[in-house]
Order: sequence, then C-alpha cells, then structure tokens
Amino acid sequence: MKKITLAILFAAMSTFSFAQSFSIGPKAGVNISNYSGGNINSDAKVGYHFGGLLNFGFGSIFSIQPEVLFSTQGAKVESAGSKKDFKTNYLNIPVMLKFRIANGFYIEGGPQAGFKLSESIPDQTINNFAKNLDLSVGAGLGYQSDAGLGIGLRYMAGLSKVGDFSSTEIKPDFKNSVVQVSVFWVIPLINKN
Repeated sequence: MKKITLAILFAAMSTFSFAQSFSIGPKAGVNISNYSGGNINSDAKVGYHFGGLLNFGFGSIFSIQPEVLFSTQGAKVESAGSKKDFKTNYLNIPVMLKFRIANGFYIEGGPQAGFKLSESIPDQTINNFAKNLDLSVGAGLGYQSDAGLGIGLRYMAGLSKVGDFSSTEIKPDFKNSVVQVSVFWVIPLINKN
C-alpha cells in the first residue's frame, strides 16, 4: 500500500509541474451497484461515495482528474431462498481523463484501483468474500459550471474478479458493476492560462 501511495504521489507531482491549472475539491454521491458475470443471482443495491478530487488542466479542453473516494458497493444476493445485502466498502482511486465538449459539458474515461476496507456478508459459510484489490475501468459524462459546481454520471465496470472464496453454490468469478451519480465542487488554486 505504501508503494502504491508513493507512486500516486510521484505521478501527481510530475503532472502538477506540467499542468496549466490546478484545482481541488470535494465530491459525493449515490452508487447503484451490482455483480456481473458468473452464476451469482443478484439485484442492484443502493450505496454512496464521498471523498475528494484533484484536477490538472492542460489548456481549456483536456484535464487529468485523480480522485480518492470511500465507496459502499455490493448487491442483494439470493441466499437460502431470500435476497440479502452483501456489502463491501472500498477506498477507490480513479484517474479520469476529462475532455470538455462545450458550454461546461464534459466526457471522461479512465482506470480505477479499489482497496477493500471492510465487508458485511450475511452468509456465514463464506469467509473473506471479496479480494483486497478491485480493478475497474470507467466512463462518464457531466456538467461543470464556471463557478466549479458540477454533476456527473459515471459507470465503473469491474475488470478483476471480486470473489475470494470457495463455495458449491456461487462461483467467485463475478465482477463489480457500479453506476455513480455525483455532485462536486472544483476549487481553482493555480491558473497559468
């Protein structure tokens, strides 16, 4: 974890030296998460995310936006004939490439690394339900006003398998699937334009 934190810090400092603008801000919103793939029978579960973002601007169109978000994810999983909440809390670090289209609208895409913080699994026959590392890729769109207030819609598709257990009923090869609706405020600190 220390090596990953140092690598992210080094990348941020390197990016900062080339950026024409630099902003920070808070971000929070709603998650609609589920599991995809495998033989798991599940329905979507509503959760939340909150944290902060950095935005490194290069001109007026392109920027790189790393974020650190606490995120509750999971699904309502069928277990013993009823649907039960399977919840995993992650510290997610997405790094999004953002392109302004026009009039404050933008599109974005990029990778995300998620680190498991805790889990709440009602099925007592499963130990260590989720792996410690979850890799995803995301895409989204949104609007950011001139004052820095914005709203965004993002979809994160899991690349790595979630499950870290063995079971005769459920195969652990399913992946996270999360739709996020967020509000944020980008506060400019440096503008070299």
